[in-house]
Amino acid sequence: MNFTAIDFETANRQTHSACSVALTIVRDSEIVDEYYSLIQPETWFDRFNTQIHGISETDVLDSPKFPEVWDEMNQYFTRDQLVIAHNMPFDKRILTGTLSYYGLQIPQFKTLCTVRSSRALLKMLPNHKLNTVAAHYGIPFNHHHALEDARACATILLNQEKEFGQSTLARFIK
Repeated sequence: MNFTAIDFETANRQTHSACSVALTIVRDSEIVDEYYSLIQPETWFDRFNTQIHGISETDVLDSPKFPEVWDEMNQYFTRDQLVIAHNMPFDKRILTGTLSYYGLQIPQFKTLCTVRSSRALLKMLPNHKLNTVAAHYGIPFNHHHALEDARACATILLNQEKEFGQSTLARFIK
């Protein structure tokens, strides 16, 4: 399989509040590259969000704003590209919200949500949170760090590919 896993962390509930982003690039069912950046959002930091991911306003003072980050990562968002996330509605909402905020074009791409595939394929799990599904597959990671989350998500899909096959996963692509 070929895909890009994405994960955002946000400063608050606003859809343009991305404060970090990560990509894990998979080609021929192997992780071949990764990208991570802190982002200086043009908004405030909610204490609740900072408690979850540990990123504060001072951590991003010298970080690029999203348009600079997008220049480095937009190549992975083409019409033919499959982009995955664990809870794709959230990550896609943050991506489109941030792109809209800066007046940047919103790309078309295929998506797959590993929460959705996990709910359908791993019904025996007590829930389908990223840490639960990762534990099921023996994937160690530091939850709520964008790069670790993107890598865990990619590894979950690679495990599901091995266990259930590409044709089974194809039904989850939108």
